[in-house]
Amino acid sequence: MTSRPGESHRAQTVAAVCFLVAAAAAIGLGIVYWQGGQTQLEGLLLATAAGGIGVGIVVWAKRYMPDEETTEERHPVESSEEDIAAFAADFETGEASLRGRRLLIASFGAAIVALGGALLFPIRSLGPRPGRGLKVTPYAGRTKRVVRGDGSPIRPDDISSDGVVTAFPDGHTNAADAPTLLIRYRPDQDFKTQSGREGWTVDRIVAYSKLCTHVGCPVGLYQAEEGLLLCPCHQSTFDVLDGAKPVFGPAARALPQLPLGVDDDGYLIAEGDFSSPTGPGFWDRDR
Repeated sequence: MTSRPGESHRAQTVAAVCFLVAAAAAIGLGIVYWQGGQTQLEGLLLATAAGGIGVGIVVWAKRYMPDEETTEERHPVESSEEDIAAFAADFETGEASLRGRRLLIASFGAAIVALGGALLFPIRSLGPRPGRGLKVTPYAGRTKRVVRGDGSPIRPDDISSDGVVTAFPDGHTNAADAPTLLIRYRPDQDFKTQSGREGWTVDRIVAYSKLCTHVGCPVGLYQAEEGLLLCPCHQSTFDVLDGAKPVFGPAARALPQLPLGVDDDGYLIAEGDFSSPTGPGFWDRDR
């Protein structure tokens, strides 16, 4: 399929303009996102960038990729005078055509690079890698007192039988991953010490994470007679007397337990971090 030089030049110009508009829109998208973002403007610029590349490719394809099937007759090998004249004419216009194709390729490359660069900016929103931040709480490290929300320390005698107190690590009462339930079970209840957690309780006081292992809701309802903790969000139920293992509901993992002790002044302390990461599961949690 052939086309007149004027038509070819116009097609190249239209495609190049589309690619350049797409490149400008992609650069604008990156600038808008970097400056804080504006949803409607970002959507418009992204549509312009993608649309410009798409239209440019269509125009380019229609010009250089014929969609007609043709059968060429076998001609004599010797070139006719008409063939020689046509070749000479093509040679004279070839330099201009080559410049047009270079512009087309350069503009297309600029559009692709600009759009690819703009699409890298959202990676900035992911923030730094969490590292071990999801696996440890402020209890990790040196021994810390277990305190109330107002920062006051807690003695074992402050918690009565069947009593429940929400506590935090000293100095970190606002830590979202460290709210802790201190529960004092009854003397006649059969508490099952988990393997490797001998000595983690103090005077029938056991400590568990307050964050449900389903989706992280606060577990705050205690059925003292049965020794069960209930999450009000989705009714996950945990057995306080058996390692806070789930016995009902969607939660599939036990509430992490905190090792308790008493310091020289008689206040409750945490002698280490929770037995496992608190809250719901995540992609990098040790199993």
